[in-house]
Amino acid sequence: MTEISPYLNFNGNAEEAFNFYKSVFGGEFSALQRFKDVPGNEMAENEQERIMHIALPLGKGHVLMASDIAESAGHKLNEGNNFYISINTKSEAEATRIFNALSAGGKVEMPLEKMFWGAYFGMFKDKFGIQWMVSYNFSEEKQAG
Repeated sequence: MTEISPYLNFNGNAEEAFNFYKSVFGGEFSALQRFKDVPGNEMAENEQERIMHIALPLGKGHVLMASDIAESAGHKLNEGNNFYISINTKSEAEATRIFNALSAGGKVEMPLEKMFWGAYFGMFKDKFGIQWMVSYNFSEEKQAG
């Protein structure tokens, strides 16, 4: 079954926000990556410590995730663009099918492709203005095989 999670964007305070959420919900971060850790990173110096990805499991397959925006990459935070619905699929084929179907008539921000962090990942805004992320974690195949 496909899993759906909220994905939030922040303007430099994702870590602060997620430490707060952690104090409320408990648990431990399942991921915390900074922009400085991205291979071939060309981010502005003042963005190096910002959060590229953070995840806080909330139980029963639910995960609250986020990142800081990167103004040097042309991103701008406005109310209304500070969240995505993130879909995690069970196969690359399912990710492709869902991505192509939901993005039809919309605007692809990042085409589906294999990423350095072990996921087949893409982002888009659908024809109704809703922002989506679709991901299949292919690194789990390597671990299982």
